[in-house]
Amino acid sequence: MLSAIADIYRPAPFVERLPKEKVPRRYTFLRWQVMLTIFSGYASYYIVRNNFSLAKPYLIHDLGFTTGDVGLIATALSLAYGVSKFVMGNVSDRSNPRYFMSTGLILSGLINVFFGRVHSVNLMAALWFLNGWAQGMGWAPCARTLTHWFSDRERGTKFAVWNVAHNVGGGMSGPICNAALWLFGGWLCIFFVPGAISIVMGLLVLVFLRDTPQSVGLPPIEEYKDDYPDTGVADREREMSAREILFEHVLNNRSLWILALANVFVYVVRYGVLNWAPTYLTAVKGASHSLSRWQFFLYEYAGIPGTLLAGWLSDRFFRGRRGPVAVFFMLAVGLAVLVYWLNPPGRPWVDSAMLIAVGFLIYGPVMLVGVAAVDLVPKKAAGTAAGFTGFFGYVGGATIAELGIGKIVQYYGWDAGFWLVLASCALATFFLALNWHAHER
Repeated sequence: MLSAIADIYRPAPFVERLPKEKVPRRYTFLRWQVMLTIFSGYASYYIVRNNFSLAKPYLIHDLGFTTGDVGLIATALSLAYGVSKFVMGNVSDRSNPRYFMSTGLILSGLINVFFGRVHSVNLMAALWFLNGWAQGMGWAPCARTLTHWFSDRERGTKFAVWNVAHNVGGGMSGPICNAALWLFGGWLCIFFVPGAISIVMGLLVLVFLRDTPQSVGLPPIEEYKDDYPDTGVADREREMSAREILFEHVLNNRSLWILALANVFVYVVRYGVLNWAPTYLTAVKGASHSLSRWQFFLYEYAGIPGTLLAGWLSDRFFRGRRGPVAVFFMLAVGLAVLVYWLNPPGRPWVDSAMLIAVGFLIYGPVMLVGVAAVDLVPKKAAGTAAGFTGFFGYVGGATIAELGIGKIVQYYGWDAGFWLVLASCALATFFLALNWHAHER
C-alpha cells in the first residue's frame, strides 16, 4: 500500500539543464519561492493543530470534559502524528513534496471542519487521530525540500528560518480563533475557520512548490554552492529504497537514536508548557480566556528570534555542531519553567515574561534536533531521519505532555505536573550533551 502511495507521488523527473547564464537568477528566484511555500504551508499545519489547545477550556466548561478527557483527545493526535511522521516520512523521501504536502494540508482542513460537529470524547479522539496522521505529511516534505535546495554550510540558518513557521502558525492560532469568535460567535468556529484556511493553503502549495532543482533544469545544490559534505554515499542523487534508507542510514545510526531519546524530553517540555498554558492560566492564575490566548500567542512568537539565534550560532560558532547550543538553551528553559511555576497568582506580567522566555528558548532545541537528524544522513533519507526523531518526540514526549500531565494534574495537582516538566528538562539536557561533537565540520 505504501509503495502504491509513493508511486502516485513519485519524485518529479529531471529535465534538460538550463543554459549556464540563466542558472543563478533562476536558482535565486526558486529558492525564495520554495522557502516561502513550505514556510506558509507548514505554518498552516499548526493552525489546524494548536487550535485544540485553545478549545480545551470550552470543552471542560461547556461539555463537562475532564482534563483527562481533553488530554486523551490530544494524545490521539500525538500518537498518530508520531507514527505518521516516521512512516510517511519514509514515503516522502521517495515522493514529490509538491503533491505530498498539499494532500496533508487539505485532509487536515477537512477533518477540522467535521471535528467541530461532534461532541463525544470517543468520536473526537478518533477524528483527532486522523488529523494527526494527516499532520504527519507536513514535516518530511519540508525536510526533503530544504536539503535539496539549500547546502550543508547554510543548513542551520535556513532550517531555522523555515522552522519559524512553527511559531507563526502556532502563534496565529490565538488571534485567528479570537477573530473567529468575534465574527461568528460560538467556540465551534475555533475548528471551522482554521479548517477553511488549511484547505486554501493546501491548494496554494500545490501551485507553487517544486521538487528538486534538477526537476526544473537546475544543477544539484552541491554543485551550485560548491559544498560537498561527506554523507556516506557515492551518488547523492540516487533515490534509495525504503529498506536501504531504514536499515543502512537510520536504524543503525547510534547518534540518531540518542537524538530521538533527547527529543522525547524536549517535547514533554515544549507541549507540557504550551498545550496546558490556557487551562493552567485560567484555572490557577485567574487569567481570562482572552488573556490566556494572547499569552499562548506570546509563547509561540517568542520562539522566532530564539530559533533564528540557535541556528545561526550552530553554523557560525560551532561549525555545524547542534549539541552545544541545544544544551545551553535547555538549561535556561529549566530556570524559566521554575519561575513560571512558582510565580503566585495576581502577577500576570511575570507569567507572560516566563512564557516568552520558555518560548524563546525551547524552539531552538526543537529545531536543532531536526537539523541534527538531517545532518547525520544522506539528503535522500532526510524525511525518514527527521520522522524517526519526530516519532519519539510525539509518541513519547507529546503523549506524556498531553495524557500524562492531564492525568497527573487530575489526580495529584499542578505541582506534580511541573515536577514532570522540570525532570524532562534535565533528561533532555543530558541526552543532547551526548551528541556534543556530532557533525563537526
